[in-house]
Amino acid sequence: MSSAPEPDVSAASTEPAVDAAPAPRSTGPVRVLVADDEPLIRAGVCALLATAPDLAVVAEAGDGREAVELARRHRPRVAVLDIRMPVLDGISAMAEIRRTAPATAVVMLTTFGEDDYIIRALSEGAAGFLIKSGEPEELIAGVRAVADGAAYLSPRVAARVVAHLAAQGAGMAADRSAARRRVAALTAREREVLACLGDGLSNGQIARRLHVVEGTVKAHVSSILARLGVGNRAAAAVLAHRAGLAPEPPAEDR
Repeated sequence: MSSAPEPDVSAASTEPAVDAAPAPRSTGPVRVLVADDEPLIRAGVCALLATAPDLAVVAEAGDGREAVELARRHRPRVAVLDIRMPVLDGISAMAEIRRTAPATAVVMLTTFGEDDYIIRALSEGAAGFLIKSGEPEELIAGVRAVADGAAYLSPRVAARVVAHLAAQGAGMAADRSAARRRVAALTAREREVLACLGDGLSNGQIARRLHVVEGTVKAHVSSILARLGVGNRAAAAVLAHRAGLAPEPPAEDR
């Protein structure tokens, strides 16, 4: 696969259309769109989401173009998109959904070996990434997280993203120095949490490692993203590596 210049995942954004209608807000279940070109996987995702009483699948799509049309029609709170689909791939579909239905958060479904796609999707504003072979509860947790306005990266995806991006600046002293200056503005506890993000840990895993409650971790992560001026956990994790807070990922995760 040819390699194009990598986007800056910490700064990229996509401007939504100003006349797009917002997704409906209510006290009812979170409305979810599921798009995957493989019927068996799509059915499995829908069946799993159906086990959560606070989630409701309102539409299913078999390709990216259909996903965009259904997102405009149903205005779901969350769209779960396969990263590779016919007619219109998942990344292009996400970009269109963000323009035409900006209140819809997008979670990408991916497999290993798709690092370039993951980086592109981050630059387009993906709110979450999930591995198709991951634990079932991870899908529900991811949809709930992005519905609440948070980002969600499967820990295994986070490790791959960190390894891929951190390697780009590994030999650049200026990058490392700048990262250390930015990280120095954080509190000692925030630096501990940032190091855990660099390890690709989820909020629950960080809470167990630091012996705090998960709500405390969530608050720290929000503060870290704001103080560092980054848009998601992956970008924060890259900073952790460049600042020397996190060790290099093991070879099998690169």
